[in-house]
Amino acid sequence: MIHFILLFSRQGKLRLQKWYTTLPDKEKKKIVREIVQIILARHQKTSSFVDWKDLKLVYKRYASLYFCCAIEDQDNELLTLEVVHRYVELLDRYFGNVCELDIIFNFEKAYFILDEFIIGGEVQDTSKRSAVKAIEDSDMLQETVEEYMNKPAF
Repeated sequence: MIHFILLFSRQGKLRLQKWYTTLPDKEKKKIVREIVQIILARHQKTSSFVDWKDLKLVYKRYASLYFCCAIEDQDNELLTLEVVHRYVELLDRYFGNVCELDIIFNFEKAYFILDEFIIGGEVQDTSKRSAVKAIEDSDMLQETVEEYMNKPAF
């Protein structure tokens, strides 16, 4: 089970976080600070797996963003790397070549894509097509509502 997912920049700025375990906000901030420091301090050629407390951190860097998942000790690290890669593929498919600015300015879409893919810390649907279709349907509905609301009522 995935306990949380963090996306942060090379400068340590948190761009996205999704928690699947309940923790107080103060504890979450402490954890984020600690994990960002640990991962940014690691050499680029080292393993993408870190034993941390009673969990394992699995991370991968794509361009200027780090994608980090905390999984249980007995979970498969390589499968988690595949989950991270699939999420990046979904973001690429929706945004075109996704970059950090896409996440910053469209964070609600990034969360929506993540929620279509992972629910409660477990992968729900591995199909890229169905996840992207759900997002496109949501966009279409939003555009329709905006058009309807902008029409004059007389």
